[in-house]
Amino acid sequence: MRLGWTLHGDGRNPAPGQVVGPGERLTWGRTVGLGAQHVVAMFGATFVAPILMGLDPNLAVLVSGAATIFFLLATGGRIPSYLGSSLSFVGVAAVIRAQGGDSATLTGALLVVGAVLAACGAVVRALGARVIHTVLPPVVTGAVVMLIGFNLAPVAAGTYWPQDQWTALLTMSFTALALVVLRGFWSRIAIFLGLLFGYAVSWLFDRVLGRIHSANGAGEVTDHWRLDLSGVAGADWIGFPTLHGPSFSASAILVALPVVVALIAENAGHVKAVGEMTGDPLDDRLGGAIMADGAATVMSTAVGGPATTTYAENIGVMAATRVYSTAAYWCAAGFAILFGLCPKFGAVVAAIPGGVLGGITVVLYGMIGLLGAQIWIHNRVDLTNPLHLVPVAAGVIIGIGNVTLTFTHDFELSGIALGTLIVVIGYHGLRALAPAHLRDPRPAPLLDAGTTGYDAGAPGHDDGAAR
Repeated sequence: MRLGWTLHGDGRNPAPGQVVGPGERLTWGRTVGLGAQHVVAMFGATFVAPILMGLDPNLAVLVSGAATIFFLLATGGRIPSYLGSSLSFVGVAAVIRAQGGDSATLTGALLVVGAVLAACGAVVRALGARVIHTVLPPVVTGAVVMLIGFNLAPVAAGTYWPQDQWTALLTMSFTALALVVLRGFWSRIAIFLGLLFGYAVSWLFDRVLGRIHSANGAGEVTDHWRLDLSGVAGADWIGFPTLHGPSFSASAILVALPVVVALIAENAGHVKAVGEMTGDPLDDRLGGAIMADGAATVMSTAVGGPATTTYAENIGVMAATRVYSTAAYWCAAGFAILFGLCPKFGAVVAAIPGGVLGGITVVLYGMIGLLGAQIWIHNRVDLTNPLHLVPVAAGVIIGIGNVTLTFTHDFELSGIALGTLIVVIGYHGLRALAPAHLRDPRPAPLLDAGTTGYDAGAPGHDDGAAR
């Protein structure tokens, strides 16, 4: 365990080409400043996720700090990462609440997912990282990530956007510009900047145009202010978030379980990225990292918080600064805990108008879905191969269209859960029966423009297995 960091050089500026390793630090003033930067980087998604899931953002920020400390301890200080709220469960939350579940039902389902993720980490730790590539090749992982993101489209289009379409449009446009035009650190917090912009636009529209006649957060069409800050004045500056225990529902758990696939892929990618940046191969730590993330999710959801995951935003900050010191993450975790103990901050966050969330979510949900396509492209998955195309096509449409399969009056599978099962079971079932040239195709030449279909006699790309 690295709790005693050595000072890197003079503690001020790393020499050209050098990095500050996980067991090193700069001066404490600079380290605290880097910790604050990590807080800003994670803050947008960490408080947006619980808002979209109907959970307490103050509690989410607080438990993210505690989860990060736990993760650093559990991984022996070798993997500098921040554990924030996972956006992968936003669609799951919408489905569970549509089925009549409350926050306790949601967090109970997420707790089970955390326990399963920890168990998967134990298996990976015992058998090695290759077990992930065998069970969840990129063709499967990409499809699951895609249907998780695109399954959220009705939430953005039907719940948030109608509350204030013009604010939503302006917020979407600003967020898109921020993501494309801004550089470095600012581009990494573009979602957060979009929320601030939408907040300001809503306030301005209220002053200039007055109340809006539209649906509110409960779906009732009324005359109301876009930005209602009435709850902020009465909120305390210091206070502990309200905790609640989980409750367990089999149907809710089945809806949430498929996200384990995305979380394993996410953790594997982040650990690999950190290992490459620090020059410290971390394959032997992958199982431990997955276990730690799962255990942190159990800790968070046990008190009413959201599921946690390692954050790419903070990995980006490390890549930009070349400082991988875990001391900065300890500082970031301390800041997060302090923010979580401020109810007034939570009241400001809870006042974010629905139209603003509409503009943010149409971008954010689409980005989550397209990460699946990125996985396919990066791993050269050949979607002209029917072994890949058929289960992916069926599973993605089932997930996006929220198709339902009813077994009994009290038990059914739909959307994300059913789509994931179709992809995973369909792929491995068809692979067991497929001829050799589909299971292990040779690299294919580029197809001519306009060529479609799959020539069974022609070579193809690899089957999507990680290399």
